[in-house]
Amino acid sequence: MATIKQAVASKKSTAKKSTERQGTQSAEHTKANATVDAKASNSRSHNGKRIGYVRVSSVDQNDARQLEGIELDKCFTDKASGKDIHRPQLQALLEFVREGDHIYVHSMDRLSRSLKDLQALVEQLTRDDGVEITFVKENLTFEPPAAGGDTHKSIYATLMMQLLGAVAQFERSLIGERQREGIAIAKQQKKYKGRKPALDDAKITELKSLVKSGLSKVDIASRLGISRASVYVYLNA
Repeated sequence: MATIKQAVASKKSTAKKSTERQGTQSAEHTKANATVDAKASNSRSHNGKRIGYVRVSSVDQNDARQLEGIELDKCFTDKASGKDIHRPQLQALLEFVREGDHIYVHSMDRLSRSLKDLQALVEQLTRDDGVEITFVKENLTFEPPAAGGDTHKSIYATLMMQLLGAVAQFERSLIGERQREGIAIAKQQKKYKGRKPALDDAKITELKSLVKSGLSKVDIASRLGISRASVYVYLNA
């Protein structure tokens, strides 16, 4: 009789341990799933921002159509020459971007007119900052090295950037050379008159009167639509 009781007690103990083990395994499984879900949630929460960069050479140029139709979270716009990277909004963009962001630029020459600066910027953004960048006109996208992208695609994009950038730089050099040659020929033929003065005689007289009245050079330049440096040029002429 005692043996039967002991067997029953043993079975109950074994069943209890099995239930506890299953409960522990279930809790661990739930915890593991929660951890995976949390990681996936964190990954999804940092998909990155879609950022645009727009550049026009002068204040009166229209920049509205450069990234038309592209949905952006933020856009930086410079109204300055692309001869170097010392542009306020470009520098603000470089400070703003974070890993996982995606930058959209209308064309390569909008980011930089110098092939050297263009390559340096793309390498900094992709390799150092972990940012993806797309040039819309050229249909070229550069991804961070760790993004797991197609290696051949990345090499092709880099090659195209170098080729197109070099061609654009060469064309600008030819334009400048032709312009200089045209000016030299016009001077020989006594046809070159130089740039048209910003102010005519009446405006120059007005400028000098404003200076005598004590108005600041900045205000005079603003009123006459010229730069502050031009005010001094006309005063010293």
